[in-house]
Amino acid sequence: QDLDAALPLIEKYKDHLVAIGEVGLDFTPRYITGDTQKDEQRQVLIRQAEIAKRLDLPLNVHSRSAGRPTISLLKEQGAEKVLLHAFDGKPSVALEGVRAGYFFSIPPSIVRSEQKQKLVKQLPLEFMCLETDSPALGPEKQVRNEPANISFSADYIAKVKGIPVERVMEVTAQNALKLFPKLQKFVRI
Repeated sequence: QDLDAALPLIEKYKDHLVAIGEVGLDFTPRYITGDTQKDEQRQVLIRQAEIAKRLDLPLNVHSRSAGRPTISLLKEQGAEKVLLHAFDGKPSVALEGVRAGYFFSIPPSIVRSEQKQKLVKQLPLEFMCLETDSPALGPEKQVRNEPANISFSADYIAKVKGIPVERVMEVTAQNALKLFPKLQKFVRI
């Protein structure tokens, strides 16, 4: 219902939109009580993917406890321009997304998240972006995150990949501009 209400606005401002999102599947067990709710979410994500494809816009996707189902559904729908934000799945599942050309954004919480650390070790830099997700996903749990903390993400990636932090910032910025080309008029690299 919310999507139907938003469609006229999306159509009206499509030339000003950078992406469709944040969209995704949330299969967190404490919120989802059965397959019916999962199917309803899948149907909404399919519609959102269709809209993004029709408008030639990338999808900003946040899946929770649904990494594999999300990537599978996006691939089935032919989604090509995808950023998986705060991805909580296994690196092997993320690599399926990489093979489909999807990007993954890395938040400052990487410094305290074993899952994100494993993810960065496996993901090619050419498929990573940086993100803050402020005020959430900061370097310290239960402390308000700030945009300046994006440096934690870049520093950690540089350390793991054994490359200068400047290279991480350059490549991830290029990745973001490749995925979100409308931002090019606002950014100089």
